[in-house]
Amino acid sequence: MNQHLPGGSPDSATLQPYTPNRMTKAEAKQKARKRWLAQLKRNKWLYVLLAPGLLYFLIFKYAPMWGVVIAFQDYQPFLGIRDSQWVGFDNFTTFFQNPDFFRLLRNTLILAVYDLIFFFPAPILVALLLNEVTKSWFKRTIQTLVYVPHFVSMVIIASITYVFLTPNGGVLYELIAQVTGRPVDVLSNPDAFRPLIIIQMLWKEVGWGTIIFLAALAGVDMEQYEAAIVDGAGRMRRIWHITLPAIRNTIIILLILRLGNFMDTGFEQIYLMTNSLNRDVADVFDTYVYQVGITQGAFSYSTAVGLFKSLIGIVLILGANKLAKKFGHSGIY
Repeated sequence: MNQHLPGGSPDSATLQPYTPNRMTKAEAKQKARKRWLAQLKRNKWLYVLLAPGLLYFLIFKYAPMWGVVIAFQDYQPFLGIRDSQWVGFDNFTTFFQNPDFFRLLRNTLILAVYDLIFFFPAPILVALLLNEVTKSWFKRTIQTLVYVPHFVSMVIIASITYVFLTPNGGVLYELIAQVTGRPVDVLSNPDAFRPLIIIQMLWKEVGWGTIIFLAALAGVDMEQYEAAIVDGAGRMRRIWHITLPAIRNTIIILLILRLGNFMDTGFEQIYLMTNSLNRDVADVFDTYVYQVGITQGAFSYSTAVGLFKSLIGIVLILGANKLAKKFGHSGIY
């Protein structure tokens, strides 16, 4: 027998599933917008602090990227980017077929490798040494002395170098002559050019580079040192088994970022220390771009050279980051 509820038919008695009120897309967007505005209002001063750095990168880093297209053009300033003739990869072909290409590549790579071997580890070593200093006043004094050269202009550093090494009464020139028994003109000696560049970089930037590593060392758990001392570990073993592993991720990240600028040897320093006698080993991509791009007006050609350098940097960053992740490290992304 069919049973019916009073006051209704079998159809009206059928229970309907409960359907919650679903938010429309417009309402969802409005809610997300209100949430974003509330967050913006709550953290407004943080965004104000962020604005100058963000504007710097947008104006001076991202906006100029549009100019890279002239590497594929025969760019004429009076025609502009839009009306200049497209030539494809002709500028790159001309660059790779240039007789100076391999000389420039060799000089740039040698300085870049010297930088990784001698300059990159130097701030780590200085930070480790400063971290072992127990006298706070002495530590602060040394930190100040090694930081100050960073704020000295490279023009002044080059001038000081010339004053000390000039054959016309230079103090170091006379000292080298007395020690070796014969005068050695370091400034014009091609074999001395690269060591001289590295020494200048070490003196100027090592102290500044230690800031990040000292900050990383400040986060090392002191209880690990105390436990190691109780176990009889010496100072070198504590550095090797506690300190270096604690800052390993920082070292790897900075190394990956440094590889992005692997081909950047520093135009200003190289240009100031170059003369007619050491030019064969001093010419690098940075100075070559200046010579052909600024002094000769080959804008498209010099842009192609700069783009070639940038592509190498991108490949090195991606490769180093992938390799770091393969070995279980965090990498930069």
